[in-house]
Amino acid sequence: MAERLITHLRHVDIAVPDFARQLDFYTNVWGLTQVGGDTGVAFLAAEGSPEQYVVRLREGDKRLDLVAYGAEDQAHVEELAQRLASAGVRLVSEPGALSALGGGYGFRFFDVDGRTVEVSCDVAYREHRRVEEKEAIPVRLSHVVLNSTNIDATRDWYAEHLDFRLSDTLGGVMHFMRCNPRHHSFAIARGPHVSVHHISFELRGLDDYMRGTGRVKRAGARFVWGSGRHLAGDNTFSYFLDPHGNTIEYTTELEELDEDTWHPHVYDMHDPMVQDQWGTANPMSELVAKTARSTPRPGARGRARPRASRSASSLTGSPTRSRRSLRAR
Repeated sequence: MAERLITHLRHVDIAVPDFARQLDFYTNVWGLTQVGGDTGVAFLAAEGSPEQYVVRLREGDKRLDLVAYGAEDQAHVEELAQRLASAGVRLVSEPGALSALGGGYGFRFFDVDGRTVEVSCDVAYREHRRVEEKEAIPVRLSHVVLNSTNIDATRDWYAEHLDFRLSDTLGGVMHFMRCNPRHHSFAIARGPHVSVHHISFELRGLDDYMRGTGRVKRAGARFVWGSGRHLAGDNTFSYFLDPHGNTIEYTTELEELDEDTWHPHVYDMHDPMVQDQWGTANPMSELVAKTARSTPRPGARGRARPRASRSASSLTGSPTRSRRSLRAR
């Protein structure tokens, strides 16, 4: 297997028409901190994260602008850019100095579904702090899930070109993928169009997760699904809609894997234990699923998908519906 050149998820950039309303929600309800910006642009940080920002808001038509990942150094950034270009992947920009908050060195490209992806290194660390007990605000960005019309082809593309590894599969509905030992930084969900499925934010523990969920509910945000604990990833979940209908999640305790011994599972999405081990969340329904389909990304298009050299069977492993073990709580 080629050396993994992507280290972690940095930030997700979205555009919305009512910028002021969205900014007010993310800072005064969701618990992010504005650390920079300009007219119609805001950079939002998680207090416990050294990343300069985890969400960039922009005023405009509703869309996903960018998903950004980190790399270790300039050599890795340049190696990845060269690898992608040689494989025929369309680069948006060549490796070079970045002008966004925190600077750094990186480049952008289009993935197989036409999304813009950035990979960077040498971004200045932000002075962050320990999130205190009962503060119940995000510690960091946990993961992003994106909709695709062909989740298997998208899975194969990310494995082939970016060295993401498959952690688990939820029937024919979702693939969970990782770029480090955390169970997933990225996942692909089956949808009718290319769009955001959900953006997830990690809280410091179970008590803060529940307190944060309660705070957002009391603020009047639409509560979609939860509170519960998924089987794939073993993380908790509380899903809400932001003011523009984007699905966002509070989570905690996402599983960290022993990558030398881990084998992906194929779970049955209709098994209640797969959806929620606790049995405390409202049932998954078509209405719940529909809220995560979001608006199609403007300009999303069908693209010729590069052939992946890895077979589906080599990525998914042997189908099974049982986890290696459920961690004692």
